[in-house]
Amino acid sequence: MAIGPPSLRILLSSAILAFHAVAHAAEPDKVSLSEQTIAWSTVKYAVSAENGFIGGSLDKNSIVDRQFKARILENRYLKVTLLPEFGGRILSIIYKPTGHEQLYRTEVGVPYGMGGGNFYYDWLMVYGGIFPTLPDAEHGKTWLKPWDFKVVRESAGEVTVAMSLTDNFEYTAAPAKFRRGSTGIEATYYVTLKADRAAVDTRMVLKNPNDKAISYEYWTCTTLAPGSDPNHPKATGGAEIIAPIAAYRTPAWSKNLSDGDARVGAGTSRFERLRHFRNWPTMGIAYAAPDMQGGNFWGVINHDNEEGIIRIADNRVTRGLKMWTWGFPSFTQETDQRRDPNPARPYVELWAGVSDEFFHSAEFPAWSEVSIPETYSPTVGMSNVTQANENILINLATDASGVSLQFFSIEPAAPLRITLKRGDAVLFDEAVTADPKNGNRISSALSAGASGEPVRLTITTAEGKELIAAETKIK
Repeated sequence: MAIGPPSLRILLSSAILAFHAVAHAAEPDKVSLSEQTIAWSTVKYAVSAENGFIGGSLDKNSIVDRQFKARILENRYLKVTLLPEFGGRILSIIYKPTGHEQLYRTEVGVPYGMGGGNFYYDWLMVYGGIFPTLPDAEHGKTWLKPWDFKVVRESAGEVTVAMSLTDNFEYTAAPAKFRRGSTGIEATYYVTLKADRAAVDTRMVLKNPNDKAISYEYWTCTTLAPGSDPNHPKATGGAEIIAPIAAYRTPAWSKNLSDGDARVGAGTSRFERLRHFRNWPTMGIAYAAPDMQGGNFWGVINHDNEEGIIRIADNRVTRGLKMWTWGFPSFTQETDQRRDPNPARPYVELWAGVSDEFFHSAEFPAWSEVSIPETYSPTVGMSNVTQANENILINLATDASGVSLQFFSIEPAAPLRITLKRGDAVLFDEAVTADPKNGNRISSALSAGASGEPVRLTITTAEGKELIAAETKIK
């Protein structure tokens, strides 16, 4: 790769790029689908035939080992573990260039909230990962149910599977704030992994088969801990919530979360301190205010190693962003989960919903369908995300001294053309092959002149197809 003019400093190793280019060219990528038995431990407890918690059954001194049949999707970049049997979830996403886990999962499940009236079955237990919840708020009624599994497409270039469930059941003793009966909603969660693609693509399809409209909620729950040890995933004090929002609100019982952030209106606070996991004083809920306003991404970056996981989606459909953690102070001292089982664990829980907050229903027209495509992409070497789509994630920033670009290519083996301009001045115009392990950084000094002109970025394929474009003003 050319070095460019003296004013340009490219923080990429051409030797590493050449090595990756040769490796990719010599060995075509392919996707595999396999089965694996996985173990998960919980404390001892019992539930009824309707999944209600049986009082007096909890024994935190006894550990029970459970086994599930998992499905593994894998290509050269990702190892994705699916668990249809317990909530239809994506349990793990390992980014193979770094060997790190992106999602949180508990080592020992602990039931909590029994009899509190907050959850559909009047109790809850966290396992983790990414999973769909419906048709009500607060984890809904499907998080512990087995989902049907089907292979939709299987080839060397792509594997697509589906996990599906119909809401045709109920818990007769559900707390009063939850709906009675069932909605009949048919839910199918498609998960796709393609060759040469360093992201997993999903699509939730909801169908209302009724001849009348119904009120419902749908939320995708994600428990995030990017850049983690795969055997002991956790979010650390370096975790930051990345979301293109300016303000948030909290329910009354979580108002202490906003104590360190400036108020920007009635009931809303500036989203600054609360971005950082280390600043959450206790457990609590925060919502994007008034909602995501069309912003198409959110996620978490771990600044301890600058690895992240970002969800990219049309948030005009999933307009709500709910943020939750158990609070950070209690995790400064790690404990052995098998010796000290505790439901409070170190992860950042982000939710995407079709309404703006829990217990605010959306309307589902008769005989209609809702489709929610999502892309879950790891990031490396990025301290922030300013723009993203299903091809590229970028962090473009400028100040008086220069412009800096960090980017993550979701198809790292594909050659790119990157152009940076300010007015008519070309700051950078080079062919680049992305580095999937160490990240990608380009910076350039800004010469005098072109006052007020923004810096414009264009990233295209080698053939000239535009992948992403952005501009930023000089600060």
